[in-house]
Amino acid sequence: MSVVPSPALLGPARLAGLAASFAARRDLWLPAVRFTHPDRHYTRLARADTHEVWLLTWLPGQGTEIHGHGGSSGAFTVVRGELTERAFPPSSHPVHPVPRRLVAGATRSFGPRHVHSVVNGGASPAVSIHAYAPALTTMTYYRRLPDGRLVTDRIEGVDA
Repeated sequence: MSVVPSPALLGPARLAGLAASFAARRDLWLPAVRFTHPDRHYTRLARADTHEVWLLTWLPGQGTEIHGHGGSSGAFTVVRGELTERAFPPSSHPVHPVPRRLVAGATRSFGPRHVHSVVNGGASPAVSIHAYAPALTTMTYYRRLPDGRLVTDRIEGVDA
């Protein structure tokens, strides 16, 4: 692997490159693939002072709650199957996000204030590689009110 850039340089574009480079190295993630029910399987593949990389698996219908990444920027590459993301821009007004379909090979990157949900709406299992900088310490989960506004539901720590 190459030298890791300074933390200031690990923004969304660099994280997209990192996720894609891990995705291209099947030997790094394929042995960790597991599909579990009812919850998704996830495992950390790498951790450094500046970033971390995770593998996530998704059976059809599995997805996340609406969440943010505790101030970390991130990126993910779909390596198998397809995922659908709904991004929720910061707003005190109702938000009605448009679904974004991400197929195998697609990479999505985002900044530290990004709030989204991700689901496997396809018929086949999916696998994705995620990179975050700095490493995740908390995740913020949101509830969507009937009018479309988001409110914080809870903040949870991420195991180191």
